Amino acid sequence: MDVTPDKQNINTVFSNTTYYIDFYQRQYKWTSDPVNRLLEDIFYKFNTEYEKFKDNEMNINQLIDHYSWYYLNTYVTNKVDGKIYIVDGQQRLTTITLILMKLMHQAKAFQSGLGNWISQKIVGFTGYDEEFWMMHEQHLKTMKELFDGNEIDQIDQSSGITAENMVGNYKVISDYLNRELGDTHKFESFTFYFLRRLVLINLNVEQTDVPMVFEVINDRGVKLKPYEILKGKLLGQINKMELDYLNLNEIWESQVNSINDFYDDEIDEFFVYLMRAKFAANVGDGRKFDKKNYHRTMFEKEVNSKWMLDHNEKAVKKFLLNEFTYFTSIYSKMLDFYNSENVDYIEVYYNSLTEMDSQFLLTLSVCKLNDPLENVKIKKIAYEVDRFYTLLQIQRSYDSNAFNESIYKISNQIREIDDFVEIRRVFDKELLSLLTENRGVNTVSVINYNLFKDTGIELNKRFKRYFFARVEKFISENTNLNMKHSLNDLVNHTGPVNGFHIEHILSMNKDNLSKFGNDEELFERERNRLGGLLLLKGKDNISSSNESYKKKLATYANTLYWNETLRQDTYKSKLDFTKMINMYKLNFKPIDDFGPDELEERHQLLYDIVNIIWE
Repeated sequence: MDVTPDKQNINTVFSNTTYYIDFYQRQYKWTSDPVNRLLEDIFYKFNTEYEKFKDNEMNINQLIDHYSWYYLNTYVTNKVDGKIYIVDGQQRLTTITLILMKLMHQAKAFQSGLGNWISQKIVGFTGYDEEFWMMHEQHLKTMKELFDGNEIDQIDQSSGITAENMVGNYKVISDYLNRELGDTHKFESFTFYFLRRLVLINLNVEQTDVPMVFEVINDRGVKLKPYEILKGKLLGQINKMELDYLNLNEIWESQVNSINDFYDDEIDEFFVYLMRAKFAANVGDGRKFDKKNYHRTMFEKEVNSKWMLDHNEKAVKKFLLNEFTYFTSIYSKMLDFYNSENVDYIEVYYNSLTEMDSQFLLTLSVCKLNDPLENVKIKKIAYEVDRFYTLLQIQRSYDSNAFNESIYKISNQIREIDDFVEIRRVFDKELLSLLTENRGVNTVSVINYNLFKDTGIELNKRFKRYFFARVEKFISENTNLNMKHSLNDLVNHTGPVNGFHIEHILSMNKDNLSKFGNDEELFERERNRLGGLLLLKGKDNISSSNESYKKKLATYANTLYWNETLRQDTYKSKLDFTKMINMYKLNFKPIDDFGPDELEERHQLLYDIVNIIWE
């Protein structure tokens, strides 16, 4: 690799070279913390030297050569078609430019003759036109207003985060330099020191070396994210003319932002899911594609045999225009459905309520490039994941490690297939395997009452709320009634006043205990079953705490539909409710007294509803 190092001071760095911001570089994202650290480092060294020499009568221009030099760091450039691009280091160089702007304005305030010299370190002529040496082409309006000394609160920041950080950091720099440089002598001493004794090393690299160099050399401060490194490694293989012609940088930014708008750096999650979906056969394989490694693993043998992204400009262009664009669009669409209810893709939202993210991996696995069945597959996979997870939970067979391993097995078997019967068969095969393994009995049915019979209070709290929320939605949909509370409220709101909580129908008291032969162990086991539980709002929960069943029954009015089905008035002149009972042959009936038989009936009724909701 041909790398040419060159030691320079700031006076030399900004003298006759316009630096363009390469597509590798992220936005200017330094905030006050790294800016303050840089200023503190510089002024610590300067103040030490200034104290030694401030009383020396030698001319500052000559005296400054006796100051020790200070190493700022390395910056990396790449020359393409006569232009110099910053490959790495633009965060620091942009901050230095902002410091120079402040020094230029201070020179005017101190009536110092150094103002013209400083301004030439910010802008200059490389032909007919005057240009900023640091050429942030999309943010020139902001830079011009900072350079002109416009009111800081009036400066245009509409071009994006780079402009916002420029203005914010200029404020930080202005305050800092105002504190440190209180008189003309110290100001001029610092200006000479800053321009002539601060040293950077420039590394100029060949075009073919840029992706590798970009991965290993980063600015001190905000570290590069894996997807930012990946961007450099991919786009760095493509001729700049082709990049502009095909708008590949714009495509990358648009697709990345469409995903990162949901969660910070979510694009890293996308790449992990995509790599695992297309290449991992088990959990062990999946570890190769974690957030720390995927940007390297993508160029290794296994992945490269399919996508051929290593040193292959043609393949990289194809990947960016096809796989990358298509699968990021699917992922963005799913995130939208995951975060808000969409009636056409409600299954995706259900999984968000249980915090099940397996649907992302499996959907990216089953979808092929430009898949005509994309929308159907999104819904199908979301439904199957919800069903898979729910049936394991309610049959007390969920184990997170075994579940995760099964997801990889399913992914490997459904990869890019269109047979929906086969997709169900694969899920059911893994479901039966886990039921058999975890319960120690050989079962041939994915829903078995013997496995469901004792399920109840031991379930995960969120899942219990989700389970009753789905029962509530089932009743509301089949009786043409609106939900009294949103699914999100039922599952996620748990505050003491307006939150929802699980409550026992049977309180611990003598009357209830006598119905179970005064056998406390039997009573506790039975009342903990799902048939003996309800979902109640906080204040309703508190008001009916240890009351008798008959008193509790009165508090169930105007709560959730499932709770109200215990009451007589629910069945009066309710044609839609009767129609639902007849259609599904469900054993709904009012219960005036609640004992062992009634609890068993309610538990059996829930089992029948489970068979309808989750087929």
